[in-house]
Amino acid sequence: MRKITSLTLSALLISLCTSITGCVQSQDAYIYKPQSQVLYNTIVQMDSIYFSAYNACDMDKQAAIFADSLEFYHDGSGLQTSKKALLSAIRENICGKVTRVLVKGSIEVYQIPNFGAVEIGLHRFINHSENDALSKPDKFVIIWQYKNDKWQITRVISLHTGNH
Repeated sequence: MRKITSLTLSALLISLCTSITGCVQSQDAYIYKPQSQVLYNTIVQMDSIYFSAYNACDMDKQAAIFADSLEFYHDGSGLQTSKKALLSAIRENICGKVTRVLVKGSIEVYQIPNFGAVEIGLHRFINHSENDALSKPDKFVIIWQYKNDKWQITRVISLHTGNH
């Protein structure tokens, strides 16, 4: 009797799991679908505008997109809360040395009501000082604030795999 009860319970749990959203099976694939296509398109465009300035070393454009209250979290160098110091570090360590390449289709965008949006994605970097070596994909998170009719970056989390 105990064996039948265990089998029945197992079968019941399996059938429940397959019918409940949130139970993920190994054959399931994650597919992102934006809640708002308009917001998604806007943030993807802002990402492109910012990183075009980053790649071109347009420091004025980058400064305009970074909020004064910027916090930049980097898993290698730690927390940077000075917009001026971050821009200086980009000028000294990135300009002409590194190019950012977005991993196509990797961006996810989620609305933050009454504030803006969070962008999550993957990007790679071309290191020009190492024969244009292309890094493995790295994760990033950007918090965008919409204020006074413009989008600005307020927080960045930059995660690297260490496999550059």
